[in-house]
Amino acid sequence: MITLLIAGCLALYPFQQPAVNAATSTNGTLFQYFEWELPNDGNHWNRLKNDAVNLSNWGITAVWIPPAYKGTSSNDVGYGAYDLYDLGEFNQKGTIRTKYGTKSQLQSSINTLHSNGIDVYGDIVLNHKLGADATETVRAVEVDWGDRNREVSGDYDIQAWTVFDFPGRGNTYSSFKWRWYHFDGTDYDQSRNLNRLYKFRGEGKNWDWEVDTENGNYDYLLGADIDLEHPDVRNHLFSWGTWYTNTLNLDGYRLDAVKHIKFDFMRDWVNHQRSVTGKELFTVGEYWANDLNKLNNYLSKVNGNMSLFDVPLHYNLYNASSSGGYYDMRNILNGTLMKSNPVKAVTFVDNHDTQPRDGFGTTVQSWFKPLAYALILTREQGYPTVFYGDYYGTSDGKIPSHKSKIDPLLTARKYDAYGPQHDYFDHQDIIGWTREGDSAHPGSGLATIMSDGPGGSKWMYVGTRNAGKTWYDVTGNRSGGVTIDSNGWGQFFVNGGSVSVYAGN
Repeated sequence: MITLLIAGCLALYPFQQPAVNAATSTNGTLFQYFEWELPNDGNHWNRLKNDAVNLSNWGITAVWIPPAYKGTSSNDVGYGAYDLYDLGEFNQKGTIRTKYGTKSQLQSSINTLHSNGIDVYGDIVLNHKLGADATETVRAVEVDWGDRNREVSGDYDIQAWTVFDFPGRGNTYSSFKWRWYHFDGTDYDQSRNLNRLYKFRGEGKNWDWEVDTENGNYDYLLGADIDLEHPDVRNHLFSWGTWYTNTLNLDGYRLDAVKHIKFDFMRDWVNHQRSVTGKELFTVGEYWANDLNKLNNYLSKVNGNMSLFDVPLHYNLYNASSSGGYYDMRNILNGTLMKSNPVKAVTFVDNHDTQPRDGFGTTVQSWFKPLAYALILTREQGYPTVFYGDYYGTSDGKIPSHKSKIDPLLTARKYDAYGPQHDYFDHQDIIGWTREGDSAHPGSGLATIMSDGPGGSKWMYVGTRNAGKTWYDVTGNRSGGVTIDSNGWGQFFVNGGSVSVYAGN
């Protein structure tokens, strides 16, 4: 059980985000250490290892690594999962290494992260498999893409890519081989070169339930859709999870595409791993829905045993950045986990799916990125994530590096963002909040003010403990200091379309 510092008092929550690192009393900050367009050079695990000291110095307490197992090729980001037991060790799919490097390089990187006080969360892809070794004849029926519960053809035989024998690995670590009956469906018939959405027949096959209700039943996402109700599949993936966790000495998980995965399977899988490893294993699920009710329903169905990414907050940030200064900033937290269920909220600005490519296309505009990161990094609610592509820039140049803008905010989070919080969401353009600081972090306390429109100022209370102190804008956007009066108030200024974070450290 992790002890969290919330609103100035100690509270205990089982399996919640490490908002405060218990070992160091430092705010927890997660770093997503990859982006979609990373070079296919096999050196990413080495880059991560070499960056460990830097990340620790900036206050990063955990790293989310990309899927570390063999995909369809050396250029696979990892979500085209082929062999979960091949971490860059066997000659399969034309490569020994993965896009990111070899198994030994990954283990060395994780050891270095741990020695620098950084936890490691593994990316778990259990919805589908791609890159099969051969086809087999399967009886199937076509279903409507828009309503997966509606069949639109009669039954007929197809040639489905569902044979996974892993010839390069053989039986090392596991002798399990995948066949058609381990899946619920696919989207391609090799014999006719035909793309359709196929649901398999026989063996009592149907789409898994309960999953998201979009398209009637959103079990199917891509590739060969894993049947998570099959007892052999269930046992195999439970066993693999333990092997993966122990092999890499993981501290937690990021669960991919949980809206497409049988809700109680993920609940049971996470509980099983915690039970057999004896580890806390912080877990965050990716339930991609701009719908707070759906997120809260999922949390209820998994008995609250994980956190979720705050997708509605991302959309609010995206909309604010795209509104030309006409977004009502008073509403920026409305409909979000950060506001309604903060101990379950893992907050983020952008990620590998929202960066400019063929994904969701909701990239937060560059001018608003500093405001967005200030919102997730200096408030007490939520467990914030820094995206590699925002920090270092994406390899295709479509997102520039915002490191110089994010670093001061990381410093403020590490040293200043503590104590009671006071909110000033009382103007359509200019909003702010303050943290009073606490005795456990000498000199802590801050005031954040931002505007999506014209500049201005706001009187905000920072606590009488800070009376007489002069605070300066750590972002460098405003010169001059603000002296706190004897009643604990200060007048804080912000430029137009900008953010300022004032602190005394």
